[in-house]
Amino acid sequence: MTDMVNHPPHYTAGRVECIDAIRAALGEVGFLDYCRGTAIKYLWRAPLKFNTAEDLKKAQWYLTKAIEVASEEPN
Repeated sequence: MTDMVNHPPHYTAGRVECIDAIRAALGEVGFLDYCRGTAIKYLWRAPLKFNTAEDLKKAQWYLTKAIEVASEEPN
C-alpha cells in the first residue's frame, strides 16, 4: 500500500525526495519555517477536505519534521 503521508510517490524524482531538495535549497532556518507554515496549511484545510484524518496526519508529519530540525539547532 502506498504511504500518502510519509512518502507519497509523486514527491520523488529518482532517489531524491522533494522535501530533501526543499531543505537543501532553503537552509535549516528557512526549512523550519517552511515546515511550520505547511503544517498550518494542512490544519487549516483539514475540515474542508474529504479525508480530514489524512490532512491532520500530514500536518503532524510537518510538525514532527519541524521539531526534528529545531532539536538539531544549538541552544
